[in-house]
Parts: sequence; C-alpha cells; structure tokens
Amino acid sequence: MLEEEPQMSKVLLAGESWISATTDHKGYDAFPHTQLHIGCTKLLDALRSRGHEVTHLLSHDVAASFPTTLQALDQYDVVILSDCGANTLLLAPSVFETGRPMPNRLKLLREWVHQGGGLMMVGGYLSFQGFEAKANYSGTPVEEILPVTISKYDDRVESPEGVCGELTGVQHPVTQGLSSTWPIVLGYQRLQARADAAVLAVIEGDPLLAVREVGSGRTLAFASDVSPHWAPEEFMNWPGYTDLFDNAVAWLAGK
Repeated sequence: MLEEEPQMSKVLLAGESWISATTDHKGYDAFPHTQLHIGCTKLLDALRSRGHEVTHLLSHDVAASFPTTLQALDQYDVVILSDCGANTLLLAPSVFETGRPMPNRLKLLREWVHQGGGLMMVGGYLSFQGFEAKANYSGTPVEEILPVTISKYDDRVESPEGVCGELTGVQHPVTQGLSSTWPIVLGYQRLQARADAAVLAVIEGDPLLAVREVGSGRTLAFASDVSPHWAPEEFMNWPGYTDLFDNAVAWLAGK
C-alpha cells in the first residue's frame, strides 16, 4: 500500500528578524557597524523539511510588503506572526511618511481568518503585548480572533531557570505524537484562554499552546518563542519541535 504523501501548505512568516546597531570602542578609536539577525532559521528549516512552502518576510520589510488585500492573503494557507508588533502592520510607509490612508491589516487578518485562513502568533518581545507593552495587540482585531486574551501591560514571564510545558491531555491533531512533558524554555507570555478555545499545553499553570476555530478559519497561540533567548537549544533540538510546528501548520491550513 502506498504511503500517503504529506500535504504541503503555503505559509507566510512575518517577523522574527532584527537589525542591531553597535559601536565598538578600541582605545581612542570607535567604529559603528550594523548586523541583520534571522531568529527563525530553525523554524524555517523544520517547516520546509516537511514540505511546506514558507515565505519569510523580514521584520523591516513587513510594514511595506505585508499583504493589503484579501486576494493577496489568499495566496497563503497560514500566516505566522512572530516578534512583529501591531505598529509594524498598522503603519505602512504611505501612512507614516506621507499621511495617506490604506487598509488596516489587523482588520484584514480578522476577516481573512473568518473566511477560512489560519493564523498563528508565536511569543516574543514583540508578540502579544510584549516588552513594555510595545507589541500592543491587546484590544485589536487580531486579539479578537486569537484563542487567548491579552493583558494591556507587559505580559512577559522571564524564567531563566528553565520551565517545562506539559500537555493537558486534550486530544488534538496539533499535539499528536508529542511527549507529555516538553524541554525547558526560558520565558513565555502570560495569557488567558478564551472559553471556546482548546488549551493543549500549559506552563506553570498558564496556557502555552491554545487553538480555536473562528468562523471558517482557525487560530493558534504559542506563548513562548521559536528561537533564543526563550527557546534554548534543548527546545529547538527536541525532535518534537519539528512535529509540533508541522502539525500546527497542517491543522491551521485545514489539512
């Protein structure tokens, strides 16, 4: 009997990159330099190894290049927001620099999900509410469709000692085949699950992984990160890392 081939999904990953500007001082002399960092290399490799077609939109390209129509979003089965704050989606160059109106991409994502799209938000300093509340998704159309509600304040829980996620026992395709206890992470976002959400994994009593069906679409919240510092080597090198995010993309895509 022929084995069933895995179903490929088209994924848009927005964010999970940053540019650092540094000045090195060497005695009397100093020189500045900049560097681009890609935090999601492990995630990109994991998804592509399972046959998914992933387009990575770097954080500094999101404001100008993230889709502005439902037709453009419909090119993808799944959108992943990772360390990409609400301002980056709201303030396109035409809005911020020249004062011209354009579609509200947070409202657009809400409509797209209701019509059948799959949205995942991954934790980080510019996810959910984030560091000093700068991600600022609380009270937005994106929060409305997520399986969690978001604090209006800095929602980080830094856990430098390392804390482990645990499955709740709820049977779901996203957690199929995963071990009941997961490797350590070094932090997460404290979120509240919605009444109609399924909480699949918890961390120190808080939701770590939750899913929800919204209209004809689906959403998923993962409260920790996919890369350092919250995701250490123990988590990223865990065989379940690839299984988890492959399962998540497949479920969000309705496959």
